[in-house]
Amino acid sequence: MSTARHLTTIDLLCARPFPAEHAGSEVGTSGPGYHLAGLAIGESFQEADGSRRAEEAEQYEAECDALVSVLAARWGEPQPVSLWSTRVRAAEGEEIPEPWRALSDGIGSAHLWRTGGRWVVLGVYWQGDEHPLRLLVAVTEIDPP
Repeated sequence: MSTARHLTTIDLLCARPFPAEHAGSEVGTSGPGYHLAGLAIGESFQEADGSRRAEEAEQYEAECDALVSVLAARWGEPQPVSLWSTRVRAAEGEEIPEPWRALSDGIGSAHLWRTGGRWVVLGVYWQGDEHPLRLLVAVTEIDPP
């Protein structure tokens, strides 16, 4: 993983206009008011002891922490945000706008900045042991739910 490459992607998303329709891009997906990108996507593991999964989780958390440090130097300390309640509300039928719905499916807590009229959200996405870990970033003009 490369912090410099991740920063390039984040800068690209911060500068890019939002599309009128949902669409894929070279770094992820976009829709009205948001961009969502997987900065890094891990492997899917089905091992007996979970050791490789644990190692990968540590690696992704370390990469996230490194990005948080760089972005904090740029934009100030992030606001921590819990997305678990958003996930519960979505499961109960509440309409949650994208990208918040997608983020809440696998990120329990994230780092949040407000810059240039947009929110930047960064976190490690876990959606069960059978799915790969992901270091995700979202750039959106949609306020957190």
